[in-house]
Amino acid sequence: MFQIATHKTFQDGQVIFQEGTHGDWIYFVEEGMVEISRNINGKKIVIVTLKQGEIFGEVAYIGKVPRSASAIAVGETTVGIINRNFFDKDFNKLSGNFQMVLKIMALRLKKTTDALIELQKNLL
Repeated sequence: MFQIATHKTFQDGQVIFQEGTHGDWIYFVEEGMVEISRNINGKKIVIVTLKQGEIFGEVAYIGKVPRSASAIAVGETTVGIINRNFFDKDFNKLSGNFQMVLKIMALRLKKTTDALIELQKNLL
């Protein structure tokens, strides 16, 4: 499983990270839930609600791109912040080709999320 560097508890509605910020960490939901959302024309659009055992923040981290959405605690939520050195060490053991495949997949997920948000914008 993941090596956790630190644990952090957030209260209901507290922002874990904001859309557009740099993605330095990957998070693991230990307790509670995390809402991944975007702000479209002043309205919050929920993309997904993550539960215990799920990870988030991986797209920005692997793709080295700004966060494509905000992460907000739903109820009291504890997250583990995955040890960056541990993750980098494991990631760097992969071949350059496999690293490239994972980065392409992360960027494709970001592109798909952006496209879904654009569709949602047109419906508002």
